[in-house]
Amino acid sequence: MTRIVDLYFKLLKLLIVLCMVAMIVLVFGNVVLRYAFNSGISVSEELSRWFFVWMIFLGALVALKDRAHLGLDSLVKRLPPLGKRICLVIGHVLMLFICWLIFKGSWQQAVINLDVVAPASGLSMAIFYAAGLVFGASAAAIILYELYLALFGKLRDDELVMVKDNDAAEEIQHIQQQQNNAGSSRP
Repeated sequence: MTRIVDLYFKLLKLLIVLCMVAMIVLVFGNVVLRYAFNSGISVSEELSRWFFVWMIFLGALVALKDRAHLGLDSLVKRLPPLGKRICLVIGHVLMLFICWLIFKGSWQQAVINLDVVAPASGLSMAIFYAAGLVFGASAAAIILYELYLALFGKLRDDELVMVKDNDAAEEIQHIQQQQNNAGSSRP
């Protein structure tokens, strides 16, 4: 199962790269064509916008799996393990609700726009809204798995805070400890 999940996220990363490359080619190509040849790619703006939306939703999934989203953990870090676990469960339940709202809204928009074609490309607008469907379902699966781990005690105490510390915060903490140590060693 872990192998399938890893392959899925490698596929997502590949799709993110492909979206970025397609956006660069479309926009740069359009600029060159407009200024050098007084023509352009008519679908450039529309498709680059679609690729951007898909890239953002897929990137958010990768960040969710890697626990790389921004967060404020100053209160939760100071709680005992039970408090951290309770906050984690409440947060995950709220995130599941948001995933449901995104999935439901994207589904409704995809159904409404199934027969609506985009003005420049002629593609179904449901493709645009499908990004929310992929995100809602995949994010819910990730969150449900982490919720299972939290509820059944399979997370260590340091894993109960879902925000990763960055290097800058660790450096600041190290400097403060050095200052405290220097201040306490003075006679």
